[in-house]
Amino acid sequence: MHSFGYRLNALLTFAVTILALMCGMASLSDNLNTPSSSAEIQIMNINWFQKQPQGNDEVSLTMNISADLQSLFTWNTKQVFIFVAAEYETPKNSLNQVSLWDAIIPAKEHAKFWIHTSNKYRFVDQGNNLRGKKFNLTLHWHVMPKTGKMFADKLVMTGYSLPEEYR
Repeated sequence: MHSFGYRLNALLTFAVTILALMCGMASLSDNLNTPSSSAEIQIMNINWFQKQPQGNDEVSLTMNISADLQSLFTWNTKQVFIFVAAEYETPKNSLNQVSLWDAIIPAKEHAKFWIHTSNKYRFVDQGNNLRGKKFNLTLHWHVMPKTGKMFADKLVMTGYSLPEEYR
């Protein structure tokens, strides 16, 4: 006959094995989801465009951000981290990325939104490379699951440019 400790060990081992199997299946089921997200960002105003005393260019923008990210949510999604980045080229760097705004979407009910906001973080270039510069606004997202690996993707919106003169 088996002791109480031996039976408890067998039961706990079986339970942990089933739990691990269920977590694995949950993680794999996310691969079946094909999200179809949409977003649009409009620059409503350039609040200021100036040269800082150190010689760096700084821009403040007012934007309308609208997005429908509900398709990113499955039963395994804990939250989605999103951020808007300005991306542009300079003679020194082929890709410059400046984060302008971010948010955490905790539930599917909040994943379809419209917001009127100024950039949350400073849009500063190390130098005077922003005058007349064409740039992209990119909405990045990171899907954080309850179990499994994190998934990241983005939507790139092109056709933005800054003025030739400081304001």
